[in-house]
Amino acid sequence: MRNDKQEQAIRSSAAEYLTFVAATGDSTESMEMRYEDENIWLTQKMMSALYDVDVRTINEHIQKIYEDGELTEEATIRNFRIVQTEGSRQVSRQVKHYNLQMIIAVGFKVNNDRAVQFRKWANTIVKDYTIQGWAMDSDRLKNGGSVLTKEYFDHLLEQIREIRMSERKFYQKITDIYATALDYDKSAKTTRLFFSEVQNKLHWAIHRHTAAELIVERANAEKPHMGLTSWEQYPNGKIQKYDVSIAKNYLSREELQALERIVTMYLDYAEYQAGRHIPMTMQDWSQRLNRFLEFNEHGSSTTPAG
Repeated sequence: MRNDKQEQAIRSSAAEYLTFVAATGDSTESMEMRYEDENIWLTQKMMSALYDVDVRTINEHIQKIYEDGELTEEATIRNFRIVQTEGSRQVSRQVKHYNLQMIIAVGFKVNNDRAVQFRKWANTIVKDYTIQGWAMDSDRLKNGGSVLTKEYFDHLLEQIREIRMSERKFYQKITDIYATALDYDKSAKTTRLFFSEVQNKLHWAIHRHTAAELIVERANAEKPHMGLTSWEQYPNGKIQKYDVSIAKNYLSREELQALERIVTMYLDYAEYQAGRHIPMTMQDWSQRLNRFLEFNEHGSSTTPAG
């Protein structure tokens, strides 16, 4: 990595682009991109590879975008020096690169199946999603390379601290941490599995029962308050039907304290990772929860699968 102007030649698109490429059934082979000034830059040739069209088509769309006043050249073009092969020679030249705004704008102009896939992907981007949330491919991340900025990790730390201070339930704080993953996709199989299992993992860590098993074991009409130790209108309010179906309402004071300690330690771990500028994917968070519980001797071979 060069220090002057923090120039970085990167091997791959951002995580969201990789998600888009994977959705088309194509391979996720690396492609040269440039990251600078917290933006992603592509040449027309790179865009033609991304959208699988001729360079001339890309150029026509770019010119039309400028003619229509949709974007301006001043705001979307930067010249970067690249080395390219011309005949038998390696030649260094200044080449026009276009920023993420133009890349997305062209993606809405291209008329082929790949562009349709892109438009479907683009419509799923959350309104406040910014360049700081974009990341390198997983291989590069695993090898220690990253284009995630200081601002990205500062924002991540702020998110984690907000999760810590929130009134969310214990297991919801764990899923909130998972949702900070740089490649977070709420519809992904990994996400659905993680969300469906996290509550049982935490219950198992405390009392070696799943949530359903705990309710069956401790709900008892002959005990005071049906065996409940807390409920929504506790302590003087009426117990409602839904109160008896919440496993946490049967935990003892000591078990609740243990659960709180586990979640607090996990939040500490998440904050520590962000403070060290270590990016985390969905798969990372899924695996880390299991390892975290095992490390703290809360897991076993009979822990609910995940």
